Amino acid sequence: MIRTDLKRPLTLKKVLAICLLMCLCLVLVMIISLVLGTAEISLKQVGAFFTGTLDRSDPAWLIIYKIRIPRILLAGLVGFSLSMSGVVFQALLRNPLADPFILGISSGGAFGAVLGIVFGLSFSMGVPVMSFASALLAIYLLMRLGARQMGMESTTILLTGVIMNAFYTSLIMFFISTSSDARLHTMLFWLYGDLSQSQIGPLIIATPVVLVAFFLLYGLSRQLNLITSGEETALQLGVEVGRTKMICLLVVSLVIGLIVSFSGLIGFVGLIVPHLVRMAFGSDHRLLIPAASLGGAIFLIAADTLARTLLSPNELPVGVITAFLGAPFFIYLLKTRGSRWSHA
Repeated sequence: MIRTDLKRPLTLKKVLAICLLMCLCLVLVMIISLVLGTAEISLKQVGAFFTGTLDRSDPAWLIIYKIRIPRILLAGLVGFSLSMSGVVFQALLRNPLADPFILGISSGGAFGAVLGIVFGLSFSMGVPVMSFASALLAIYLLMRLGARQMGMESTTILLTGVIMNAFYTSLIMFFISTSSDARLHTMLFWLYGDLSQSQIGPLIIATPVVLVAFFLLYGLSRQLNLITSGEETALQLGVEVGRTKMICLLVVSLVIGLIVSFSGLIGFVGLIVPHLVRMAFGSDHRLLIPAASLGGAIFLIAADTLARTLLSPNELPVGVITAFLGAPFFIYLLKTRGSRWSHA
């Protein structure tokens, strides 16, 4: 059970100060990621690129502009979205183990993306729409199978999500194994989280959607604080619990469906980062949502940098790195769920 920390006053000044600190860390990680890679790029060249003094005929300019900047921005946006979604799921289900990947929402979105490819839809519009619709269906099935009227049995929903995750994964593997479409076979790498094909186009589509979703969810941060303390309490204090849940679930399904269609399955970001941020800054969603979102961006950029440099010149799917870190963390959460820090 997650408890909200309502005793300590949270001021706007504190929220802005912590978010500014997180933004500085994000910029630092982005600069490090620009420098590291198979091709050597110096800090001097990075500085020259941003000041406009780096010659466009220089290979470093093309590497920074065409490859590394789009990839870093997409990694940041994906991490931002997954961590933000993890915070919302943990609040709505009042369960610290909730996460879009574990609950099967990411797999549902990936299944929709695979269907879009099977039907020959374009990546610019058709595949993201199918991914969103499938993620929405996954959330609907999750709520229908695991919910009890307006209340939710979080353990039941969590187990239902694990089963749905396995079911969607088996469907995806069925289509890949039986299809002759070469694009589906190349999706094996994508399914474990692939940011190597990042381009500016997906960023232009996804960034406004994610920002609107962020501000909508942040506007509901006080309601989420009350819901985590108990639905009956929230109802007594005037929160429209059903409406709040519906808005949050629709917004999160849109974000997850869109992000998965561009990045593939990247697990555990929404589990690891919200917990670390909650341990550091408390569980007030007025701070938790922006801080965890920025933390997710930092985490995934660092993980993707590790994925493309660890076995250089070969690359690992970034989902392998996040799963390698997330699986032990998940087990640790299960073992220490009753400890003081898990209620922080």
